[in-house]
Amino acid sequence: MPANAAEHAADEAKAAASAAANGASALSAEAQRSFQEAAKRFEKVVHDGVEQIRAQTRAYADTAGQQVEEAQRYMTERVRERPLTAAAAALGVGVLLGLVLAGGRRR
Repeated sequence: MPANAAEHAADEAKAAASAAANGASALSAEAQRSFQEAAKRFEKVVHDGVEQIRAQTRAYADTAGQQVEEAQRYMTERVRERPLTAAAAALGVGVLLGLVLAGGRRR
């Protein structure tokens, strides 16, 4: 009977090991599915975020374009109203920039 008990214990150990391996495989498969689902959700969230940023960027670009056009019209009108004043102002800015840039080279 000791041989039967040893065989029985060995069979039970093999069955327990097999059950543990099956359980580990099932857990591994479930974990892999969970990771794939999480990756899909993350990808969707990132995609939605990028699309939202694109939409906001377009709105900001449109607004900036309008403001640049308004500034350009304003400057054009002022130059047409007073061309000598505009030329003198441009000359003054040019001289100041030249002095600033030249001052850095003397050192």
